Amino acid sequence: MPRPPLLTGPAGPPGPAAPAAAVAARPGRTLARYRPRLAALAAGALPVFAFPAPGVAALAWVALVPGLLLMRAAPGAREAAVRGWWFGAGFILTGMSWLTRSIGPGLPLLAVVFGALQAGVGVAVWRLLRPPLTVRRALLAPVLVAAVWLTTEYARSWHALGGPWALLGATQWQHPAVLALASAGGIWLVSAAVVAVNTAVAVALTAVDPRPRAVAALFAAAVLAAGPLLFALRPAPPAAAAAGGSGPAEVRIALVQPGIVDEPAARFEASARATAALVGRPPVDLVVWGESSTTADLDRDPATLARLRALSAATGAELLAGEDARKSDGRISKDAVLVSPDGVVDRYRKIRLVPFGEYIPLRPVLGWVAGVSRAAGENRAPGTDQHLLPAVDRSGRALPIGTLICFESAFPDMARTAARAGARVLVYQSSTSTFQRSWAPEQHVSLAAIRAAETGRPVVQASLTGVSAAFDAQGRELARLGTDGTGALVVRLPLTAPDAATWYDRVGDVVPLTAVLLTAGAAAVAVAGRRRERRGPGPEAGE
Repeated sequence: MPRPPLLTGPAGPPGPAAPAAAVAARPGRTLARYRPRLAALAAGALPVFAFPAPGVAALAWVALVPGLLLMRAAPGAREAAVRGWWFGAGFILTGMSWLTRSIGPGLPLLAVVFGALQAGVGVAVWRLLRPPLTVRRALLAPVLVAAVWLTTEYARSWHALGGPWALLGATQWQHPAVLALASAGGIWLVSAAVVAVNTAVAVALTAVDPRPRAVAALFAAAVLAAGPLLFALRPAPPAAAAAGGSGPAEVRIALVQPGIVDEPAARFEASARATAALVGRPPVDLVVWGESSTTADLDRDPATLARLRALSAATGAELLAGEDARKSDGRISKDAVLVSPDGVVDRYRKIRLVPFGEYIPLRPVLGWVAGVSRAAGENRAPGTDQHLLPAVDRSGRALPIGTLICFESAFPDMARTAARAGARVLVYQSSTSTFQRSWAPEQHVSLAAIRAAETGRPVVQASLTGVSAAFDAQGRELARLGTDGTGALVVRLPLTAPDAATWYDRVGDVVPLTAVLLTAGAAAVAVAGRRRERRGPGPEAGE
């Protein structure tokens, strides 16, 4: 029997071919939807190459542009938010890819969670950069997009969410002229400048009217010039008086790096040999060992403490050891212990622990991660009190040091607290042995340069396996020992005046808090505008 013709006209019922066509078309629509999202994921990886170790710092000023253009081209605010999310996930996946060694399959989950914070960036870009671009929006877009981006950075910088790693401003760590912005507003101001320039470039590329293009170009030029101008006009942090002042005008510090030595006793011996080799050389004021340089509890191990006291006496300098030990209460903690020939002077216990590396958040739920990665087998015990260690130089003059441990170098507020308390030098003890031959060691040491520029204090970092380095009060690198080096790196550090303070020391996190307020205000205006649109035009006069 012949098959009747298919009814395809509007009056007829849908024939059997209609559902089949819809099914056939669906994969194409799905692919069309995910193609720009995958492009956003890839675009999120691009800014990472401005960070160490690739270190193409100049790329940071334009690296966001492809992602911004994808968000701008979205058909609606919801899709722009999704593309912002995918962009953020790509950024986290690439920038923190080295975390795979410690959290394994937890990294994609981390990328999804933190990537979601960038959804707001997508919405802001879509609302401000879509055509027609006016002069007013050409001025507002760089400010508001930077504010929303900074709000997301500030949110994920909360320690409970992981901490401030891979903040965009860190890409400029080798450029003291740009880091002058950090002395005024912390790393937050550097991040804001980078995002603002990227947004202005996107405006200049997409605006049809030459006036907004010109405004965006002038805006970008002004922001790019701000850091170098501040660096040129603002004097360096005042130097300590060579005589008659309180404390020394300069110090010599030895940073001990034993190299990759896995066995704790052998690691201690390698550090001891490098320290003993300082005897007979020009004297130093302080010897700094890396994080976890001893696993002995120096309160209960007199033999190990005696070794450290003897090394301090032989070198004529106090020694700052890194203790990673099980204490009398049965819990493991990480301490920086200041030792003199007379014994333990003082200690500082690490407060902000590395998520998954030193503790597992919600261990009853997420403890399985330890079984498939190098995540912490048990939680370390955090300290509760940040304070200076009362070191003295080889002449007995006071040399209070702000000692922080490893991951704590990522936190601007901790360095600022130490500077305001009167630290003459910021000292970081580190161990990145788990992450050798990755981008982690270079990303880590870059943070010390930023903390120096923010606080106007010289900064040193002693790492078990590198990078060990020293920076002056403006963030300029003075010396380094890379991941392939061992021994003791001795550096001479000019000190700033004890009462010297940068603007950031004085005002703190004004920049990110302002960004939060701007973001909240812009969101409130956008919501109010949408409500007015839904209500439609009001009744005409006379009705």
